[in-house]
Amino acid sequence: MRALNLTLLTDLYELTMMQGYFKNPTDQVVVFDAFYRKNPCDGGYAIAAGLEQIIEYIRDLHFSPDDIDYLRSLKIFDTDFLEYLRGFHFTGDIYAIPEGTVIFPREPLVKVIAPVMEAQLIETALLNILNHQSLIATKASRVVYAAKGDGIMEFGLRRAQGPDAGIYGARAAMIGGCIGTSNVLTGQMFNVPVKGTHAHSWIMSFPDEYTAFKAYARQYPDACILLVDTYDVLDSGVPNAIRVFREMQEEGITLKGYGIRIDSGDLAYLSKQAYKMLAEAGFGDAIISASSDLDEYLIDSLKAQGAKINSWGVGTNLITSNGHPAFGGVYKLAAIKEKDDEDFAPKIKLSENVEKVTNPGNKTVYRIYDKATGKIRADLICLAEETFDTEKDMIIFDPMATWKKTKISGRTYTLRELLVPVFLKGECVYTSPSVMEIRDICAKEKKTLWSETMRLVNPQEVYVDLSDKLYAIKSRLLEEMGEAAIE
Repeated sequence: MRALNLTLLTDLYELTMMQGYFKNPTDQVVVFDAFYRKNPCDGGYAIAAGLEQIIEYIRDLHFSPDDIDYLRSLKIFDTDFLEYLRGFHFTGDIYAIPEGTVIFPREPLVKVIAPVMEAQLIETALLNILNHQSLIATKASRVVYAAKGDGIMEFGLRRAQGPDAGIYGARAAMIGGCIGTSNVLTGQMFNVPVKGTHAHSWIMSFPDEYTAFKAYARQYPDACILLVDTYDVLDSGVPNAIRVFREMQEEGITLKGYGIRIDSGDLAYLSKQAYKMLAEAGFGDAIISASSDLDEYLIDSLKAQGAKINSWGVGTNLITSNGHPAFGGVYKLAAIKEKDDEDFAPKIKLSENVEKVTNPGNKTVYRIYDKATGKIRADLICLAEETFDTEKDMIIFDPMATWKKTKISGRTYTLRELLVPVFLKGECVYTSPSVMEIRDICAKEKKTLWSETMRLVNPQEVYVDLSDKLYAIKSRLLEEMGEAAIE
């Protein structure tokens, strides 16, 4: 799978449009924006992920002889177009918000500036990668938030929708803040921690639970997490675990990374009772890990109930983003420039749904931070050539409800441009950090969010505003199209 050429990972209409452009030659260079309209899981933010795989895809973009033969077999593509595809490669520019960054609806996450055929071809694969990994990174971030500092381990591989979803979902979960994954291939590919204990089948394969625990402890004395719910958590599992821990002490083994895991039952009650038994036996520092169809809401509830759990294994509901299975990112044309034009002509997509009307032009995004707290005040979408003076007051407004305005006093804020160059004239100019480095970036990013935006239910919205110049262009285009419609 890792060596698979993904050039044909596209919808057929991308290729039929390419042939249409080829047959009707154009020198158009276009701007496409990839963005999303609504935060997943009814949350207050999302996490950007997947850029490294987008880079790999663009670098390897080519049509192999087998690809050409397959397309010819469809009998809808002409020979001259197929010959053109033999030498195809990406020659444009790509700007993107780096992985691990906190992101919000409607702002460009990836901006593609390229000849129209090139920009059109990459739409499907770009969205496939961006949508999936950003979704899982966001879900993981919510789960990590609910755990309030406890470690979250991702182990959803067997429930993921296929091998790639398991591999890259685990990668994204690490970016979102997980401390490790059970997915060994993800560990190998991205140099992230892999973690795991044992299954109920290990216990059941021995004559009794104590013997199974003893054998496991002998094999892994420095990572002895014992699964205690195969038979009875409180009457059998925990007492047998305590017996094994005590014997390890008597043998002079220093207990570290040890504890129990509970995979079923009333996790709040069982964890509190198990902790009481462990503490009374002198093992109050033992890890108490829980699994069993966890998500951010159940973890939040268990924490509120005083559960004595300090390590969480989250599988199905994380790797599938249960409850919100799609990110909803889209890829829309924003501007066109003909060969002899100096500037891009802005383009806009209309819709009867106001939130689906696009923002025109060649744009960038600035993040506005409160200088005193370092927290995000708002994001500002503006034209790429615009600059701002942080010494001066800034008036921002909600483009959906323009009467909502805020003045940010000069010298009280800082600005950061979010989009960075990734490809220029077809050459990659960006080096992706490691996954663990991106995880650290993500943790720092989340510290710039106000707690009201982080909460799981009914979070406060972070405003994503338009600059005056961009808003004026959008308004003009809408007015012109409205006038044309009634003539």
